[in-house]
Amino acid sequence: MSAPTTDSPDAQRSSFLERLALHRPELRAWALYDWANSAMFTVIVTAVFPIFYREVAAAGLDDDAKRSTFGWATTVSLLVAALLSPLLGAVADYARLKKQLFAVFLVLGVLSTAAMFWIGAGNWRLAAWLFGLANIGAAASFVFYDALLSTVARADEVDRLSTTAYAVGYLGGGLCLALCLAPILWPATFGFPSGPGLSSADASLPTRAGFLVVAVWWLLFTIPFFRRVKEPPLALEPDEQRGANPVRVAFTRLGETFRELRGYKNAFLFMLAFLIFNDGIGTIIRMAALFGDERHIDREVMIGAILLVQFVGIPFAVLFGKLADRIGAKRSILVALVAYVGITLLAYGMDTVGEFLAMAVCVGMVQGGAQALSRSLFSTLVPKHKAGEFFGLFSTLEKFAGVLGPLVFSLAATSGAAILSLLAFFVVGGALLCFVDVEAGRRKAAEADAGLARS
Repeated sequence: MSAPTTDSPDAQRSSFLERLALHRPELRAWALYDWANSAMFTVIVTAVFPIFYREVAAAGLDDDAKRSTFGWATTVSLLVAALLSPLLGAVADYARLKKQLFAVFLVLGVLSTAAMFWIGAGNWRLAAWLFGLANIGAAASFVFYDALLSTVARADEVDRLSTTAYAVGYLGGGLCLALCLAPILWPATFGFPSGPGLSSADASLPTRAGFLVVAVWWLLFTIPFFRRVKEPPLALEPDEQRGANPVRVAFTRLGETFRELRGYKNAFLFMLAFLIFNDGIGTIIRMAALFGDERHIDREVMIGAILLVQFVGIPFAVLFGKLADRIGAKRSILVALVAYVGITLLAYGMDTVGEFLAMAVCVGMVQGGAQALSRSLFSTLVPKHKAGEFFGLFSTLEKFAGVLGPLVFSLAATSGAAILSLLAFFVVGGALLCFVDVEAGRRKAAEADAGLARS
């Protein structure tokens, strides 16, 4: 049987998939988890559940209490995930449990999301608990998911795969959000109760059904990950042996890693740079929503802006992967940070609906590329046998990002230049990134992996 010519449909399809780093089953399966998980972040974290919480679950509480209880549920859950991530990552590395621990937190997130269907009017305590557990499940699952990037993809594929996965995630999150919003906006069309005089349970039924859709979506599209992505082989350091208590080994490894961080100075410097510029990215997103609310932008426009970010992000995330192939991941991230300087200036003068939507488009153009390439670049700066541990630390920094930005924003508010104060995050973070020696960092990671006992 002759091989397909370069002009044949099969050859063209193979070439297209290779440009996206989706040409092997395990690459496609890994990227598909971004599609699966983004439904939770888009519908539950960003667009639908916060409104449901204010209008249904926290009905009866005053506005301050609604903000406070929801804020605490978010903060505590992310803090728990942040504190657990390094330890769990180290346990997963030593005991070859990345996929098993991934499954545990996936199930926690899926079941918590599905249980939101039974939240009734005024049942804010149950809503806060379920939202917190779903956040922990999603955040912790990404520690093990990200840690498998460098074992699934080759060195020349990691940037393309990471950015493609972000694009796939944007598409999946946007489609699931549209699927959930349609019954909420037009309940009668989909057979749900509609019209005046509905009970709270009937009125909220389309929204609560959407939570079930998210849970099923999240679980269903994760199945290929379990089937195709393999657990990497165990790699023991010279002072380690099989059969030891994994928790004790994890604490030992964490202590060693903290002491050795100076040896991984480029990975550490990148983590510091990421902490700073990602804080600015997160603050821009949160302040955009705040400014939109202050300027009385309609809810439909706000949700439309979220969808706009999702769908604009699809091609631009892929384009950032291509840009990284040409100029490298580090320089591509710097391009995104320069763009964020422009977005900050746009946010400073934002006053109309058109300007708000323009800012959403700009954010969609660079957000996925900056975060996807940060993930892939970091994966090449750390030893593969400690990927879970390092991505646990990376995840911790990612969760704490967003603390300093709002604080600086609040302190600068009296000067009338609160938005402009965020420029420092992109300038300082970008400056630190400039000092990261990528090739030296990759050599150090490869040396740490070389010669280890594997099984």
